[in-house]
Amino acid sequence: MKVNRIGYGAAQLDKLRDDRAAAVALVRRAVELGVDHLDTAQFYGHGFANEVIREALRPGEDVLVATKVGATPVTGGRFPLRLAQRPEELRADVEHNLRSLGTERLALVNLRRTDGGPGVRASGDQVVDLDDQLAVLTALRDEGKIGAIGLSAVTLDVVRRALPAGIACVQNAYSLVARDDEDVLALCLAEGISFVPFYPLGGDFPGMPKVTDEPAVHAAATALGVTASQVGLAWLLHHAPNVLLIPGTSKVAHLVANLAAGQITFDAATAAALDAVPSRSSQVLFA
Repeated sequence: MKVNRIGYGAAQLDKLRDDRAAAVALVRRAVELGVDHLDTAQFYGHGFANEVIREALRPGEDVLVATKVGATPVTGGRFPLRLAQRPEELRADVEHNLRSLGTERLALVNLRRTDGGPGVRASGDQVVDLDDQLAVLTALRDEGKIGAIGLSAVTLDVVRRALPAGIACVQNAYSLVARDDEDVLALCLAEGISFVPFYPLGGDFPGMPKVTDEPAVHAAATALGVTASQVGLAWLLHHAPNVLLIPGTSKVAHLVANLAAGQITFDAATAAALDAVPSRSSQVLFA
């Protein structure tokens, strides 16, 4: 599967829940601008993102829609979702994604685990062995309901263990200022696996560093006449050739700016200054 290196992440589409037409128009505009890789999940807005994508895409368009399983939406509580890691829950989530996206086959399904990076950690019956999870996903692949399998929020050991199953991509929290998973990125590069960072500009949660807080990033942005966010995205693309980006937004102007980051180049001095930015841990857990 070949896609352009900057796609679109649909998590923020729910901000447009009260203006469905604007949400559909945003996805259409992304496709018109060359985006051929959309990242979504049934638990984004209780299915709203999937429904918008289904409405926005036209028959025959060559757009890869990647989804993920491992959580399910809930109403109330601090977070709008709960973990759903058991094999029967993963199968049910695949079926939910198939229905809401209106397709008979999901091109790529990412297994969202809780092994590393910021977020919650599994407990109780949600602590499920990787082999049991891969067994149901490979069965779904054999049934033709899944095209390819990816991993999300995983450690180096988990990626190594999963390699025999055939892994298309790894989605982990990673940015210029939070490079905990450099070893995972290196393994993916060696194995020909795409690495798809989430929180590519850092996070908005307390304790998570932000790319746009870095003086070196602002210096580069000023010199190049671009934004600090664009510098952060461009650095990821330059850092490794197997990096794919899925920045999300609910605004067309931000979408255009994110895609323009793919045209930014750095001279040697700027690249060295950005590479020298210290990495801080992003291992923030949410209670």
